[in-house]
Amino acid sequence: MRAICLDQNGVRFQSEHPSPIPLSGEVLVDVIAAGICETDLQLAQGYMGFSGVLGHEFVGMATSGPFAGARVVGEINCNCRQCLRCQSGLGNHCAHRTVVGIHEHDGAFADQVAIPQASLHRVPDSVSDDQAVLIEPLAAALQIQQQIELAKIQKAIVLGDGRLANLCAQAISQQVKNIQVVGKHELKLARFRSLGIKTTQLSDLVCEKEFDLVVDCTGSVTGLPLALQLVRPRGTVVMKTTVAANHEVSLAPIVIDEISVVGSRCGPFGLAIESLQAGRFDLSNLVTHRFTLEEATQAFHTAVDPSAFKVVFDVARSSDI
Repeated sequence: MRAICLDQNGVRFQSEHPSPIPLSGEVLVDVIAAGICETDLQLAQGYMGFSGVLGHEFVGMATSGPFAGARVVGEINCNCRQCLRCQSGLGNHCAHRTVVGIHEHDGAFADQVAIPQASLHRVPDSVSDDQAVLIEPLAAALQIQQQIELAKIQKAIVLGDGRLANLCAQAISQQVKNIQVVGKHELKLARFRSLGIKTTQLSDLVCEKEFDLVVDCTGSVTGLPLALQLVRPRGTVVMKTTVAANHEVSLAPIVIDEISVVGSRCGPFGLAIESLQAGRFDLSNLVTHRFTLEEATQAFHTAVDPSAFKVVFDVARSSDI
């Protein structure tokens, strides 16, 4: 099968990569489309030391099981469902888990991917392929409200103007009226303003410790130090950023100002799908560029271009067509 792989030589397209052999309980999914996210870009820089097929944001067609012949998306954590963490509802933190396209499990930048049946969710007909590709990051954005009581937040700020920042800002703005987004790219910031969300250029930002909630979606080691300059005493910083580089930041402000720092990762797929069906999120025009798998190099170069927003592989399409 065709696949985009990461190894010691970097990201490369393979025209004859071995097809996945599903483990017990897994289903082969014919991938329709898959999106590049910041984690993929960080993996390419050495994050997690991953090697294999990249890609974890996808929509495809299940080939067997209860959803055979239907469009599906899949949660990325493949857990054992037997250990104490799994039994206590912490399956996303299973000590034995693999993670699709990130840790010891081939991903969805390929013609097929093997996903545990228990991790699959049927995509309703009312949800488009472009929307479905964004269900995984949308679920991650919705995880914030699972961890933080947003009803008590008076003033929030999201750092970063990219894909996840957009979804996080939309999720938070449904419960927090005083919210703004800080970024570097005017073209991207305009997307937030079209949603009625206030924006500030990073160069114009005045760093005052006045925000109850700061969400770091920068994809950079600069995010946490900036967050600590903005969060009020006893406020909360939510970390959504994972990067290959090491953080070098003084932790003294966390102690001095009694700051709560919350790591936030994967979220509820069911709620994300329900929210899309109810029209609570505007995902229109977020996909700006499309490529075939054969165009992997160009796609990854485009994904880091400020003019791009969401880059998607139309996996079902070949460059020969």
